[in-house]
Amino acid sequence: MAAGAGGAALGRAALAAPLVLLYYGFSIGITFYNKWLMKSFPFPLLVTLLHLLLIFGLSALARALARCRSGRPRAALSWADCLRRAAPAALSTSLDIGLSNWSFLYVTVSLYTMTKSSAILFILLFSLLFKLEEVRVTLLLVVLLIAGGLFMFTYKSTQFNAQGFVLVLCASFLGGIRWTLTQILLQKAELGLPLSISEKLFRFHEAGMLFSLEICILFLATRLLGDRLSLLNWLGFAVCLSGISLHVILKAMNSKGEKALKLHKEASSDPDLELLLRHTERGEEEEEDVETPQQH
Repeated sequence: MAAGAGGAALGRAALAAPLVLLYYGFSIGITFYNKWLMKSFPFPLLVTLLHLLLIFGLSALARALARCRSGRPRAALSWADCLRRAAPAALSTSLDIGLSNWSFLYVTVSLYTMTKSSAILFILLFSLLFKLEEVRVTLLLVVLLIAGGLFMFTYKSTQFNAQGFVLVLCASFLGGIRWTLTQILLQKAELGLPLSISEKLFRFHEAGMLFSLEICILFLATRLLGDRLSLLNWLGFAVCLSGISLHVILKAMNSKGEKALKLHKEASSDPDLELLLRHTERGEEEEEDVETPQQH
């Protein structure tokens, strides 16, 4: 039984490996491509406009193909809902992308990557304001670690540019608004959009992928573009990543706790489900008892 589970895990890993490589390639490539593009074509807002128009056209094409395939009309928002609920998220998204592209005219890839990671601070801030998160001591620790790491990274940096730094910081601020409003928008079941928050579509639970991605970008920036980072900069980067990792771990723990509580509530109203949960827990305990001697 354990061998079968191990084989299934290896099979999933083999299938996921090409997708992970594609994710890394596109994520890292788009950062360096935007930096190169802004040097050769220094019109960041025009590039952003063309980018969003292309996304709009491809989205309309995807909706049309989905409608033809399923034979059912797709979810559509009224103009009132578009202006009141979708427009703020769309505006913050466009400004986030536009200012990010604009900042490449002044900052290095290293400074951009590090400063953009501060978006988690603003996501936390607006999550608290919109009551999506509760104030906890651990959240304050996360904020201190990220803010302290960012300060250490930019303090006496040899390639620091104030104008570019402000542009990236504003983009991060708008990114916090963007993702908070998007979460609120997609959680409105009456709008017909709950599918967009399905874990099958957005399944990013591994913090390690995010951290290793940022490390790869900084390493390539120092090797390919000549970005110079001091020991203090790298230490600040490590402190900032520790704050982000703490936040991701806390979110994962809270998510598991909420799922377990929901299952137990459903089980209390359904005797058959309660028996199934007990059987599952008993099976997991037996597997742990079998695997423990092997590990020693």
